[in-house]
Amino acid sequence: MNSNTFRMPAVVLLATGAVALLTAPPASATGGTPAGGEGRAGAVVLRTGLDVGLLNKTVHVPLKATLNEVSAPATAEKTALTVTLDGVEGNKPVSVLNATVATSKATADRTRAEAEVNLAKARVHVPGLPLLSLIEVEKVTSKAVCEAGKKPVASANVLGTVTALGKKVTLSAGGPTKVEVPGVGTVSMELSGTETTSTTAAAAALRLKVAVNPLNLNVAQVDGEIVLAEAHCESPKGPAPTTKAPEQPGQPDIRTQTGTGATSGSGAGPGGTADANLAETGGGSLTPFITGGALTLLALGGGALFLTRRGRAQ
Repeated sequence: MNSNTFRMPAVVLLATGAVALLTAPPASATGGTPAGGEGRAGAVVLRTGLDVGLLNKTVHVPLKATLNEVSAPATAEKTALTVTLDGVEGNKPVSVLNATVATSKATADRTRAEAEVNLAKARVHVPGLPLLSLIEVEKVTSKAVCEAGKKPVASANVLGTVTALGKKVTLSAGGPTKVEVPGVGTVSMELSGTETTSTTAAAAALRLKVAVNPLNLNVAQVDGEIVLAEAHCESPKGPAPTTKAPEQPGQPDIRTQTGTGATSGSGAGPGGTADANLAETGGGSLTPFITGGALTLLALGGGALFLTRRGRAQ
């Protein structure tokens, strides 16, 4: 019963989308091309695709459940999930997840699509093991950001301690971590899976492959998969946002004068000449008065010189 080959019906796998999240392109999780050019984003705190086998019947009951699944724009903050399965645990509700924080958020517009999940102090249970948690985590997060004109980004983190089937475990980024408990079963955990394409991003903080045989409460076995903290997005089809360059402060009106004329910054005309009151030779409006005064002084000087020489001759 410790095999990882699950007998869950194919229709259950397709309905949950849990297996396809990290084994297929993220675009499959985000749907088709958004209408109107907006981006798409979605998030879910927990998703299960389990097959529950019963002791007193030769049947397998599918356990498909989600917690806080949203599509942009939306936010959800429910922290508990219970399900009821016929013939399981006396037809009483089964507590699948309890957490102190369980939030999912998704936003999307014509420039940006983003999804984010936060889960803290969470315990996951499966039918037949009401007192033993399948897994306990301190905190898991995932985030997917798709911005127009930029490469999508996906991230996922598992923070703090993780306990599986009562055993404290250390997860490895190099591959799945398996926990086996004799007489109970096995849990295979895969850490922080992300995938991006040119227009999509998907992230799942933790993925569990479950194969347990509790032989209790009329449950013979539980096989399947559980995904914690899943986020995905698709980039908008619109143009990338542009940032307007700040305007330069006004330049002072600086004038320079050369020997053949005057030029200036803002005061110069189309030909590059300066004030219209200045002639091309550099003369101004006072030039005639200055010239007349010089001639008068020259005449007076000449007259004085003539009178002086005449006096000496007498």
